[in-house]
Amino acid sequence: MTLVAILSGAGISTDSGIPDYRGPNGLWRKDPEAEKLVTYDFYMADPEIRRRSWQMRRTSATWAAEPNAAHRAVAELERSGAPVRVITQNVDGLHQLAGVPARKVLELHGTAREVVCTRCHARSPMAEALTRVEAGEDDPSCTVCGGILKSATIMFGERLDPVVLGEAVSIAKACEVFIAVGTTLQVQPAASLAQIAVDNGARLIVVNAEPTPYDELAEATIREPIGTALPALLKRLADGTGPVDGSGTATGG
Repeated sequence: MTLVAILSGAGISTDSGIPDYRGPNGLWRKDPEAEKLVTYDFYMADPEIRRRSWQMRRTSATWAAEPNAAHRAVAELERSGAPVRVITQNVDGLHQLAGVPARKVLELHGTAREVVCTRCHARSPMAEALTRVEAGEDDPSCTVCGGILKSATIMFGERLDPVVLGEAVSIAKACEVFIAVGTTLQVQPAASLAQIAVDNGARLIVVNAEPTPYDELAEATIREPIGTALPALLKRLADGTGPVDGSGTATGG
C-alpha cells in the first residue's frame, strides 16, 4: 500500500483555537517582543523572560484545544490500515489526541506537553510544572538537580533533534505521497522535506491558504479551508480515487 507522509504546520491547528505564530496575522508579526520568550539565549540569561514565559505557558490555548476535523481525518486514514506517518512542526499533541499512535508521529519541534531540565535533561509533564506556577513559583526549577526548566519544545536558537530529523528524512525518501498541510514551507530544515520527497519520486500535495516556495513542485495545491479540504483529500486517498484530477487541480470531495 502507498505510504502517505503528512507534514503538518500551524495551519492545521488554527481551527482548534491555537494561533498561527508565523502567518500573516501571527503572533510573531504582531508582537516581535514575544519572540524573546521562546528564544533560548534570552530565556537562559534572563529570569524575567522565564517568568513571562511561564505565564504564557499557563494561559496557552493548547490546554483547551481539541482535535479538529483535519486531525481526525488523519487519524481515520491511519485507522483504515493505510501506511501513514505524520511529521509535525506543531507542539500541541493534537494528532495524538485525535488517535494517531504516538509512534507514528514525529514532532520536529518537540512537545509543549512536557518540560525538560536544561542541565540534567530530566523530563516531566508540563501539567506538573504549571501546577507549581499556579501555586506561586514564578520560575520553577528542576526537582532532580535544581537546573532551569523549559518547555520540551525546540526554541529559537536550538537545533532540532538529529534522530527525529533523520527519521523524518527517511520517511520523506520512502513515501509515495507527501502532503504538506497548514505550513508555509519556509522554516528549514522541515521545509526541505518536501523537496526530498519529490526528488525521491513522491507526489507532492500542498494544502495551505497562502502560496509556498514549493508550490511549483506540487502535483496539486489546495487553497480551500483545511478543515474541509484535508478530510476530502484523505478520503479520496483511502478510497483509491486519487487526490487530484487530470488537470493537476484539487478535485471535489
